[in-house]
Amino acid sequence: MDFQNILNIIHKDCNRIENHGKIANYIPELAKVDPDKFGMFLLTNENESYEIGDSQEKFSIQSISKVISLTIAAELVGQDLWNRVEVEPSGTPFNSLTELERDKGIPRNPFINAGAIIIADVLLSVLDDPINDFLTFIRKLAGDDDIYYNEKVAESEKDYGYRNTALVNYMKALGNIENDIDDVLNFYYHQCAIEMTCVQLARTFSIFANAGKKISSKKQVISAKSVKRINAIMQTCGFYDEAGEFAYRVGLPGKSGVGGGIVAVHPTAYVVAVWSPKLNEKGNSNLGIHALEDLTNLSGLSVF
Repeated sequence: MDFQNILNIIHKDCNRIENHGKIANYIPELAKVDPDKFGMFLLTNENESYEIGDSQEKFSIQSISKVISLTIAAELVGQDLWNRVEVEPSGTPFNSLTELERDKGIPRNPFINAGAIIIADVLLSVLDDPINDFLTFIRKLAGDDDIYYNEKVAESEKDYGYRNTALVNYMKALGNIENDIDDVLNFYYHQCAIEMTCVQLARTFSIFANAGKKISSKKQVISAKSVKRINAIMQTCGFYDEAGEFAYRVGLPGKSGVGGGIVAVHPTAYVVAVWSPKLNEKGNSNLGIHALEDLTNLSGLSVF
């Protein structure tokens, strides 16, 4: 498979498209990003890599980090984790309060904001130093110590996180938050403020394309059983209320973030990360989804 030629075709195609998306300006620090950036990096299970555009430039991964926090929690807590958060698609916006009230404080899945806040609360209870431990784990997966939190982004999210504050308070009132609310939100905002390149992001997620093993070293990081389940949740819940559309158009498990990043995996072939900051009305990268649709159409490699 000539992936470099495929990526070059995608790059030309995306350059021709008039991108009508909008940058995530409700987080002021994210509004400062150049809206026309575009990068893509693909890593095969044979450790061959291909890239185009701004693949070496760092961006805020935002909700993509929720997959990593879920991975840690699932490994450390096991089956008991699912007493506090479900694994069903939401069908509503990622910060919905209505759905949480209807479900009596149990979030529908770990990738909507309420669910990720529950995971943050869980990790506060089981990790000695959650903020540092989380960063250390990501660096381990990526094989790269040049990954950091953007403190300005974390502070910006905190300053404008009124809806998240409402979510965590509501869950606290119903007994589904164990730790101090400010500590939970501080950790949650930090994990969303991780900055990575497409290269670093793809390498971090390579375990989900390779049955829990790092592609570079073949070392088992998490169990193949955990990978199967997390990939399933990415397939059904990774794109909020656009998960079905993404599955239809792209056909890969994946996760998006409002920083414009998307990472997707083919469980036996490759992992790919794409970054384009302009978002569609559902909060997913407009050009990123188009690029990934091109990838699976041109390569013929999807999970369907």
